[in-house]
Amino acid sequence: MIDNTNDYQPDGQASADRWASALHLFDNGAGIAHEETTVERWERAQALFEAKDYAKAARLLAAVVEETPEQNGPRLLLARAYYHSAQLRRAEEQLREVVDRDPVEHYAHLMLGRTLERQGRSAEAALWLRMAAAFSGERAVTD
Repeated sequence: MIDNTNDYQPDGQASADRWASALHLFDNGAGIAHEETTVERWERAQALFEAKDYAKAARLLAAVVEETPEQNGPRLLLARAYYHSAQLRRAEEQLREVVDRDPVEHYAHLMLGRTLERQGRSAEAALWLRMAAAFSGERAVTD
């Protein structure tokens, strides 16, 4: 079930949730509810993330990650949504999973470092930030 009642942005435009549900208003005929697919949830979560509704995006992305645990893209966006909604422990958990699956994913290293910094764990963060810099070919910034 899509929770989209009265979701409008300050400029009066329909929010990502409302727009996505309107797209499928007549898909299955009169009286038949539309069952949202994983791809549709992924697209709606991306739209919510772009609209900076990180908490709602995280809820959708958690379901997408559960349905497609082998995919790193949704997991990385879930970590970003958690980070931006100050769910730092959850962000850390997802980022560590991405790094375990893809040890050279430099953005996951960078985000993990930033997440640890934001939690006040600077010494631990420095290692991840140095690795991210090395993987991206940049020079690490040290204090």
